[in-house]
Amino acid sequence: MPENRTPTPAPARRSTVRSLLRLWPYARPIRLRLAVSVGAALLASFALLLVPMVLGRIVDGPIADHDLGALPPLIALLLVLGLLEAGLFYARRVILARPLAGVETAMRGDLFARLQRLPIAFHDRWGSGQLLSRATADMYTMRLFLTFPLVFLIVNSLTFLAGTALMFTQDWRLALIALLPAAPLMLLTRRFEVGYSGAARRAQDQNGDLATVIEESVLGIRILKAFGRHRAMAERFRGQTHALRRTELRKAGLLANLWAVIVGLPELALGCALAAGCYLVAHDELSTGTLVAFLSTALALRWPVESLGWLLAYANEAATATDRFFEVLDEPLPGETTGATGTAGTAGTTGAAAAAPTPGPDAGARDGIRLTGVRFRYPDAPPDGPDLLRGIDLHIRSGETMALVGATGSGKTTLTALLPRLYEATAGAITLDGRDVREVSRERLRELVSVAFEEPTLFSATVRENVLMGAPGAGPERLTAALATAQAGFVEKLPEGVETEVGEQGLSLSGGQRQRLALARAVVGDPEFLVLDDPLSALDVHTEALVEQALRQVLGSTTALVVAHRPSTVLLADRVAVLADGRIEAVGTHQELLHSSARYRELMSGEAALVPEAALVPEGSPTR
Repeated sequence: MPENRTPTPAPARRSTVRSLLRLWPYARPIRLRLAVSVGAALLASFALLLVPMVLGRIVDGPIADHDLGALPPLIALLLVLGLLEAGLFYARRVILARPLAGVETAMRGDLFARLQRLPIAFHDRWGSGQLLSRATADMYTMRLFLTFPLVFLIVNSLTFLAGTALMFTQDWRLALIALLPAAPLMLLTRRFEVGYSGAARRAQDQNGDLATVIEESVLGIRILKAFGRHRAMAERFRGQTHALRRTELRKAGLLANLWAVIVGLPELALGCALAAGCYLVAHDELSTGTLVAFLSTALALRWPVESLGWLLAYANEAATATDRFFEVLDEPLPGETTGATGTAGTAGTTGAAAAAPTPGPDAGARDGIRLTGVRFRYPDAPPDGPDLLRGIDLHIRSGETMALVGATGSGKTTLTALLPRLYEATAGAITLDGRDVREVSRERLRELVSVAFEEPTLFSATVRENVLMGAPGAGPERLTAALATAQAGFVEKLPEGVETEVGEQGLSLSGGQRQRLALARAVVGDPEFLVLDDPLSALDVHTEALVEQALRQVLGSTTALVVAHRPSTVLLADRVAVLADGRIEAVGTHQELLHSSARYRELMSGEAALVPEAALVPEGSPTR
C-alpha cells in the first residue's frame, strides 16, 4: 500500500502562551467583544462570590438573632445574584458567537488561499489528510478555545485571586490552610503541560494521517476492490486507529492524574480548614456565620480550581492546533526568501509585482521557448544524488511544435512543469519570446502558458466550469470550439449537456472522456504557449486520429511542447527532442532522428515501419 506523505518535521514547540499569542491578529478585530465577554463572565463569577457573604450574614443575623423578618430581603438578594449570574453567562455566549464564527471563516480562508499559492513541491511532501485536518478539526479547536477556555482562563484566574483575597478578609489562618496545595499544584501543572502538549500534537498528526487513509480509500476504491486489497487497507486503517487510541488514552491518563490531584489536594486542605474553623468557633475565636461564609467561598472556588486541568488541557490542544495552522502559513511562497533575482523567482504577493502584473513577453521578439543550461533537482532528493535535469539546452521556435521523447523517469513531465513555473529550475534560464519566466508574474505566466497533464484531473463541478478553468472569461463560442477540438461530442449526450456535474475527480466519466475535457481546458484560452503531456494516451485509435486532426489547427497558431510516447503523437510535431541522462541528446525531425539516433529508434520501437525501408540506408551505401 502507498505510504502517507508527511510534512517536514515541525520546529521545536513554542510555549503554550507564545503559540496562542499568534492568534491575536485574527482576534484583534473582535477584541472589544472579547473584553465585554470576559467582563460579563467576570461579573457573573463575582456575583457568585457575593453569595457566601450573604449566607454568612443570614447565619450571624436573622438565624442567630431569631429575627425572621430580616430574612426575606437577604433571600431576595440571593435570588437576584443567581439571576444576574445566569443572565451574564447568557450574554457572554451571545456576544461572542457571531464574531468568532467570522474569525474561523477568516482563518480558514487564509489557509486555503495559502495552499493554492504554495508551490507544487510543498504539496508533494504533505499528505492531503494532514492539510484537511488543519482546515477542519484544528480550526474548530482554535475557535472553541477563543469561545470558552480563553475567557475562563482569564475569568477563573481573576475569580480565584478575588476569592482568595475574600477568604483572607474572613480569616487569614483558615485562608493559609486552604492555600497549602498551591505550590505543589503549580509544579504539577507545569509538568503536565510538557507531557500533554506532546501527546496532543501526536494525536492531531495521527488524525491527519487517518484522514489521508480515508481519502485515498474513497478515491481509490475501484483499485482496492479490483485487486482485493480492501482488507489490507482496512487493516492499515485499524492499525492507525489503534495508534491514535493509545495516544488518546495517554492524554486521558495524564489529565486523570492531574485532575485527581487538583480535586484531591484542595479537598484535603478544605477538610483541614473546616476542622480548624470548628475549633476556632468552639473557642469563640470565630463566628459561625464567618465560618459558613469562608466554607461557602472555598466551595465557590472549587470550579475555578477544578477546571484548571480541563482548561490547561484544552489550551495545549489549541496551542498545537495553532502551531499546525501556522506551519502552513509560515511556508514561504516562491520569492519570499530569495528575492526577485533568486532562483525561486519573484513573490506573488510582495513588492511591486503584486501591485500590478508584470508585462508578458515582448510580442515583437517572437523567439519562442528557449531553455539554456536548465538544471533541476527535487527538494527532497538525496544531497549526494545527481540532478534530474543536468543542463537542458533547447530552442522551440515561435509557432513550432516540438515533441519531447525519452525513457520513463527521464524527467519529461518535470521539464514541462518548469515552463509555467509549477517547479522552479535549480539553475539556468527559461525564456518565452525572449523574456525570462522569472520576470513574469505567475498570474500572467499562467495566462500565457496552458498545460494539459497526463493525469486529467477534474473537479466536482459542471463540464462548463471544468473546461473554462483554462479561460474563465471565454464565451460559449470558445467553449464549443475547445470541445470540438478535443472531440468531446459525448458532452451533448450527458443529461444536462455542459451543465452536467461530472462528480468528484470526474469518476463518472471514462478515462478517455476525462482526458478530452482536460485537453479542451488547455486549448480553450487560445494560449500563446501550449504544453501537452502525452494528451492522447487514453484515447482509442479512431478518436485519437480525430483529435490529432483537430489539434493540428490549434498547434498551427501556437508554440507548443508535446510529451510523446507514441508515433502518432510524435507526428504532430515539426521537430523532436530526445531527453536522456538529464540532457537533450538529439533534436531533429522524425525522419532525421530515425536515421541518426539509435536511442530514438529504440524509444519509438518499430518506428522504421512508418518510413520506406530504403530511407533508413545512408546515402553512399552500396545497397542504395
